[in-house]
Amino acid sequence: MTAAAIQRVREGLAASVDPSVREMMTKTLQQLTAMTVEDSEPRVSGEVRRFVLRSLIHTCFRIRVEYLDKLPQKPAILAVNHLHHIDPFLLLSEIPPHPYYYILGDARTLYNQWWKRLILRFAGGVIPLARIWKEESAVIAQAQAGRQDLVELATAIQENVPTGKDIQTLRQIDNIVMTIIERGDGIVLFPEGRLGDTEGQLHVPLKRGTVIYALKSGVPIVPIALIGTHDLFFRKKLTIRFGEPLYFPHSSIPKRQEVDAAIVLLQNAMLALLPPNYQEPTGIKLFRNFLNHLFW
Repeated sequence: MTAAAIQRVREGLAASVDPSVREMMTKTLQQLTAMTVEDSEPRVSGEVRRFVLRSLIHTCFRIRVEYLDKLPQKPAILAVNHLHHIDPFLLLSEIPPHPYYYILGDARTLYNQWWKRLILRFAGGVIPLARIWKEESAVIAQAQAGRQDLVELATAIQENVPTGKDIQTLRQIDNIVMTIIERGDGIVLFPEGRLGDTEGQLHVPLKRGTVIYALKSGVPIVPIALIGTHDLFFRKKLTIRFGEPLYFPHSSIPKRQEVDAAIVLLQNAMLALLPPNYQEPTGIKLFRNFLNHLFW
């Protein structure tokens, strides 16, 4: 493992034990769970949320939005590639405020900094997941393989980081997602299930949840490519590219063949939106370290 990966694990562990992160995640999940039976979740309007996020994002970067007209004016599942922790904030700053879109994302990357907690506590619209990262699993594996310098860190991960795979949590998240769609709102998902390493590439196979939600709900999936977010610097051009919506037959209990076929279609649609020969800008990159850390 690289020193940078180990440092990211240490920062992730710090977020996992941070009382502010834990408190916000618990409170948010309680509110969302109550919504499934009471239809009452505190949130600001989509217009206000977009204004706040756009003010922040547009101050730091140049934003290009392509083919926004392909986004249906009705609930959908937005399937987005994932390169940086800025991605959900960037997307929410540009999509229309109606229908209202929720982000299903990792709690530690959404709540790990005070300004994120401040905005999201005010704005709402997040479904937080508590789950182990691939880098954390790698630390545990290497510690078990004999790397003594990682044993203490691996033990702390096992004691403090939930896997996110327990049945009760998965059912809770599924109920929240389906309730949101049924009441006419939309969901933003990152079906790679991890951060990508390289611009223009997609980590496949995609996770099955995105297409399962689409099949069970009957709403379309809109593939979206984010370009340029892997490495940030001041006034860099970041691109959001929308693809044609994908429609699938409604299936209350999707069969394996239906899910597999839908995943292939979604993967191909997302890959077609990504640049095949992305070139990172050269020259002076102002505030590069600051912005990458700010949006970590």
